Amino acid sequence: MATKNIEIVVAPKTPHFVGDGFRVHNFIPSGYHLDMERMSPFIMMDYNSKYHFAPSEIPRGVGVHPHRGFETVTIAYKGKVAHHDSSGNSGVIGEGDVQWMTAASGVLHKEYHEKEFSKTGGEFQMVQLWVNLPAKDKMSQPKYQGIINDQIEKYILPDNAGLIEVIAGEYQGVKGAASTFTPVHLQNAKLNKGGKAWFSFPAAYNTALLVIQGSIKVNEAEEIPTDHFVLFENEGEDFLIEALENDTIVLILSGAPINEPIAAHGPFVMNTREEIIQAFEDVNMGRFGYLED
Repeated sequence: MATKNIEIVVAPKTPHFVGDGFRVHNFIPSGYHLDMERMSPFIMMDYNSKYHFAPSEIPRGVGVHPHRGFETVTIAYKGKVAHHDSSGNSGVIGEGDVQWMTAASGVLHKEYHEKEFSKTGGEFQMVQLWVNLPAKDKMSQPKYQGIINDQIEKYILPDNAGLIEVIAGEYQGVKGAASTFTPVHLQNAKLNKGGKAWFSFPAAYNTALLVIQGSIKVNEAEEIPTDHFVLFENEGEDFLIEALENDTIVLILSGAPINEPIAAHGPFVMNTREEIIQAFEDVNMGRFGYLED
């Protein structure tokens, strides 16, 4: 069993607002070598750490905007988010749920606090990941997967350690509910104090974790506090996490890198500059459909 060691631990940067509904720390792309190529297929990660929003009659969020060439994955830990897009998909996700939107050839979408949550206000905590698509799938049909927590398969760890929620990929034979275009593992470890969980991914996969709640020890050595991001080396396969507090939650991500050129500009991630120019032209010509703001 070859141990996968930590390459770097990244503290959360100063938060900024996306629209008026998401107060996020950006981890991917950022400094510390966490660029799109290094983290592929994960090309963006915004983390809305736990934040209290005051009540509002007008739901906060992000208005209509386009995407092409990748998928957006939103994981809700606190609060509720509503989604609408120009392909006719819509949904609400709450605590424990996941919203997996494949923009692919192009959609307009908007995301905002769910109406009733907005009226009452409360704690809000979310992760949004952008998962790249290989060139052959970038212009495929958009789709939407609204995955409620009851649909997420769980692996119960022995010795009352906790459980693993398998959103995508596999853990100990338990398969995730989300369908993916390339090999992607996305899992929540929910651990009791002293609870331990082993993870094993191919050495070549880009592998990281984010401590959502509580704190952990990795490989019985390094302690990682809340809201910190850990990038693992691309050597070895196995690592161990141990919860140092009750109700610890850790997001684990690992995926096969897509070894293709990346051309990214704003809401578009393609393979060439020409494809980016075409995306802007297609939006301006109304080819992404229509969505009311």
